[in-house]
Formats: sequence, structure tokens, C-alpha cells
Amino acid sequence: MTSNPAPIITDAFGHPRKGNLSRNYLNESKGILSWLLTLDHKRIAILYMVGVLTSFLLGGIFAILLRTELIAPGTTLPAVGGINTTSGGADAVWSQYNQMFTLHGAVMVFMFIIPAIPAILGNFVLPLHLGAKDVAFPRLNLMSWYCYMIGGLFFLWTLGGGLFVRLICKIFGLDPESFGQLANVGLDTGWTFYTPYSTWTSSSVISATMGAFVLGFSSILTGLNFIASIHMLRRPGQGWTKLPLFCWGIYATSIIQILATPVLAITLLLLTAERAFGVGIFDPAKGGDPILYQHFFWFYSHPAVYIMILPGFAIVSELIGTFSRKHIFGYGFIAASSIAIAILGFLVWGHHMFTSGQSPMLSAIFSFITFSIAVPSGIKIFNWLATMYKGSIRLDTPMLYALSFIWLFTIGGLTGVFCATLSVDLHIHDTYFIVAHFHYVMVGSTLTAFLGGMYYWWPKMFGKMYSERWARFGCLLIFIGFNLTFFIQFIAGSQGMPRRYADYPAQFHIHHFISTIGSYILTVGLFAVLFNWIHSLRRGAAAPVNPWGANSMEWQAPSPPPTANFETDPIVGDPYDYSHWHWNEEIGGYVLEEMTNDEIRNSKQ
Repeated sequence: MTSNPAPIITDAFGHPRKGNLSRNYLNESKGILSWLLTLDHKRIAILYMVGVLTSFLLGGIFAILLRTELIAPGTTLPAVGGINTTSGGADAVWSQYNQMFTLHGAVMVFMFIIPAIPAILGNFVLPLHLGAKDVAFPRLNLMSWYCYMIGGLFFLWTLGGGLFVRLICKIFGLDPESFGQLANVGLDTGWTFYTPYSTWTSSSVISATMGAFVLGFSSILTGLNFIASIHMLRRPGQGWTKLPLFCWGIYATSIIQILATPVLAITLLLLTAERAFGVGIFDPAKGGDPILYQHFFWFYSHPAVYIMILPGFAIVSELIGTFSRKHIFGYGFIAASSIAIAILGFLVWGHHMFTSGQSPMLSAIFSFITFSIAVPSGIKIFNWLATMYKGSIRLDTPMLYALSFIWLFTIGGLTGVFCATLSVDLHIHDTYFIVAHFHYVMVGSTLTAFLGGMYYWWPKMFGKMYSERWARFGCLLIFIGFNLTFFIQFIAGSQGMPRRYADYPAQFHIHHFISTIGSYILTVGLFAVLFNWIHSLRRGAAAPVNPWGANSMEWQAPSPPPTANFETDPIVGDPYDYSHWHWNEEIGGYVLEEMTNDEIRNSKQ
């Protein structure tokens, strides 16, 4: 009986590594305090990963509950007790549905989609892309995580604490009244906190807005850190044209985070002041204007759409180049389009308000600008397709997610043209057509890009490979399940099915039934991803330094990296020139040919 030989551990040049090969950022120091007080950007990324994925699990659970409630007309899920709602006399089922709807939307938007890619992959990868030891302000980075956790826990309890207490009472046969106000904690306004719902409801608006307020600080601090890092920490010879496109996407995202998030913070403070002190700002009964709230909210929230999607664009650019084995087509146009999207994103908020009664001239202007913002998005898709043209494409799992992203975002983007067309939007506004469009752009596109990025950098993050077979299986289920869930909603919305309803006419039964079945398939696919990651951490094979043959600087660091990121100074070059990486069968990965002094000098020019 023979045993498998120990894997050969090499550096990026294929030379056997020396010293303590097991020392890395994961085990450099031990104990819970070493994690809670860490200043290492990689550990902070892992802390974010735990919080963000937990939030995703919670938001996903409530999504499944919502789809289960809607699988057939009438009541499906038993009520666990209600609270006072905006209508005052709504029954327990409607109250419960509104709370679950609010919890699902708020958690998914504020605690998963917005922070997922910047906080996890941005934190981990950006300093490595720059050849730096850490971000510019490590303590500020740790503070941003604490803001996320404190705001998130406060937010979650406010949104769903009462629902959780009543559920426990239902399970164990207890009387909710014995818990007093704890059983009535909750929010039923929807994730947008729209007035007049948020000004008339008796649910926990003030505490929920304070939780969102604290979460906003996490976003702002992260954006400040990334911009400062890109400006200050690039290696000598790494000009703006030698930055990976991931850095350009994170840079554009950070601009939006810094400029747009304070607007939401001010809006939430005004809403709190109105409820706490009776100041007439948004409530028409007090002389306020509810349309003003919509202007403030969407002035933040439409740029926030690009906080969610720009990092996804950035990941896909990395995946398309690497797995096509071709230099990215139109590097300058892709980089510039990210900045263009960030700027134009501040000018289109009014297309959410075509039915609000705003000036027809203003609506026409917003419609035109909305059509215009499709141009930089189309540039990216065209350049990705041009990169793949005649490329040596490898359909590894990250590339499958990149292709899924292109499919889903194209559908989401094209249906956005319907929403930007004034005459059509009047018909489809507040229908399931908008629900489907939103999920294709925000959830489907961002989620597939995030999963593709996680699989791409997973070997670097944890030093372990994953099961390619199970990874592809999970990707297939997610793609089928997502399209089955949401594509049918375009049809339902075009036929008049309104969103945010807990019940519906029988004519829409088939649409909701198919959508709910699709959500179950999507859930199975996501759990397949989770189990694959867990299996990789426990039993995955050791990852080589560069399993993909990519050329950005993180692939010159060990897998997983040491606390200082690099054992030797990384070589700065064109991040999309793959000619120096060659497959080494002995180590099962790519190794970098040793470059001559002339080549190194040329790469720095």
C-alpha cells in the first residue's frame, strides 16, 4: 500500500518555499481577541464574510417564507400574531406578511447586497492588488466592521425581534402578552421606509432608522479607506493604467459610498425628528411633503444601485480576462465606464417617481438620462464579449458565474429600458415587472458576481481547493432556479399583478406557483455552494500559489498569504498579460517565469 506524496509547496516562481510554511494570516495569532482586535485587512474580510453571509441566510429564509405564502391564493402560512399596522385594523396574516416583507428587503439590501463584495472581497483583495501590506487606515477598517455589526444587530432586532418572540410563543404555547412590548417590536413599512407609512405606523420606525444610520457609517468608512489606499499605496511603477479593473470598480463604488450615503443619513434623521418631535417634514397632516422623502431617498438609493452592481462589474472583468487567456479588450473604456456610471448614477433618481406627479418636463429629462446611462454598461458587455472572442476559454466555476452574470444583467438592463420609457412605466409601475427587473439587476447579477469572485479567490483566501463538480452543480441550480423564480414575474407584472400584496386573484396562481418552485431550486443551489465551501475548508486539497494563471499581484503571494501579504516584493506588470505564467504539472498550478531585469524595467514604465 502506497501513500500519496506530500504536495510540493512553491513560491510564485516555482521555487520550493523555505521557512515555516504553515504560518499565514489565519494562524499567525490565536484566540477570539486576536480576531476582534485585528488590524489585518484579510481577517477583517473574514469577519465581514461571517456577518454578511449570516445576514444573507436570514434574508433568504424570509424570502422563502414570502414565496411559500404566495404559492397559492389565500392564506398559506399560519399567523403567529400581529401588531398594530398602518391600517390599524389589518389582520394578523397581513401584519405578519408586511413584517416579513420588510425584514427580507431591508436585510438583503442594507446587510448583504451593498456590503458583500466591497466589504469581503474588496477588503481582502484590494491591498494585494496594490502590492501593499494593508489598507491605508487599518484601525478605521476595523471600526467599519464594528459599525456594521452594531448597526446590523440593532437593525435586525428592531425589524424582526417581535416576530421572533411571537414565533417562540407559538411553538411553545406561550402567551405573547406576557412579554409586553417585546412581542410588538417590528416594522411593517417596507424596506424603503416610504412616507406616509413610516409616519403613520405604530411600529418601530425610529429604532430601525437608527440601525440603518449606523450601518451607513460602515459604508462611508470603507469607501474612504479604499480611495486612500488606491491613491497612496500603489507600488512604484504601478500607474493608473496598470491597476486591475477590480480596483477601478471598487474606486468608483467608493466615490458613491462617500457622496450618497450621507444623504440617506440626513433623510433618516429628518424622519426620526418628525416622528419624535412632531416636526412637519414629510407628513402632509403636519404640513410636510411625502414626495420630498421620495426625492431624498432615491437620490441615495439609485446611486446605491451602482454600489451594488459596480463591484460585480469589477469581478467579472477579472474573470473574463483570466479564463479567456486574453488581454482584456478596451481596458481604458472599461475603467472609464465605471467612473461614468458613478457620476451619471447621481442624475437619474427621478425615474423612480414617474407616477408621483412630478413635472412632465422633469420626467422627460430623467428618462433621457436613464437611457444614457445604458451606454457605459453596454460598453462593458461589448468589451467582455470581445475579450472572449477567439479566446482560449476555460469553463471553470468562476467563468460559469461570469457568463451567468452577463446573461442575468443583460436581461435586467434591457428590461430597465421599459422602466425608463414614460408611457410603459405608467403601466408597469409597482407591479411584479419591477420586482423581476430589480432582482435581475441587484440580486441575480450581484449574487452571481459575488459567488464567482468567492470561488476565484477562495484558494487564495483559505489555501484550499474546492470540488469543481459540486461547484458547477451549484451554479447550474442557481441559474435555473433564479430564472424560473423571476422571469415569470415579468409576465405577471405586465398583466397587472401588483407587488407587495399578500394575496392575489386566481388568474395569477400559475405565475406564483412557478416562481415559488423556482425559489426552492435556487435555495438548494445556494446550500450546495455552502456545503462545498465547508467541505473545502475541512478536506480540500492544498491550493497552489496560482491555480488560474492570473497576473494581478495577489497571485504572487502564498496561499493563504502571510500577515504581511508578500514574502518578497511583487513584480508590477500588466495585470492582463498572462504570457509569463505557465502550467506546472508537478505542483498542479501555474508558475511565473523569472523575468529579466530588462523585462522588469519595461513592466514599470
